[in-house]
Amino acid sequence: MSNDASDESWRADESAIIDAGAVIGHRTRIWHFCHISSKATIGEDCVLGQNVFVADGCVIADRVKIQNNVSIYAGVELETDVFVGPSVVFTNVINPRAFIERKTEYQKTLVQEGATLGANSTIVCGNTVGKFAMIGAGATITHSVKPFALMAGVPARQLGWVSRAGVKLDLPLHGNEEVICNVSGKRYHLNGMDVEEKELL
Repeated sequence: MSNDASDESWRADESAIIDAGAVIGHRTRIWHFCHISSKATIGEDCVLGQNVFVADGCVIADRVKIQNNVSIYAGVELETDVFVGPSVVFTNVINPRAFIERKTEYQKTLVQEGATLGANSTIVCGNTVGKFAMIGAGATITHSVKPFALMAGVPARQLGWVSRAGVKLDLPLHGNEEVICNVSGKRYHLNGMDVEEKELL
């Protein structure tokens, strides 16, 4: 990684504002009108679309794609291979008031490896989106989401399960069953109310 704005191993449009001290990984691309704060950390091979803001203290891991018009506020962490759709909304205070200072009350939001946040979805702070979960467009997440869960609606509810490849799996919401994803070639085992990914035997 590099925090040198003259380092040509990453690229930013000339309209982007990269504050001194920001750490940006190799081959990351930052597009028009973005603002990266001085204490932000962005990994390698990331893409930040137009008008993305990354606040101080935010950690964005490798190969994350953030589409246009997204603000990553303090307290938000994105793990590797996360996809953030256009105009996704994050929060960091559960009960904001314009006239009350609550910077000491920020709640963490964690989006785990490979998860997808659909366009215009809202992720209420204090929750974790599990690895490879799929959040539908316009959904509002008000509680933590299990790995591989397919979520949609306002407030969001679980509609099913998806594979690593983002394909809906033929599994009930709970039980004890197995299925193979014909795209990823992985075996998925439903154990109670949780799905695990396993290699083919």
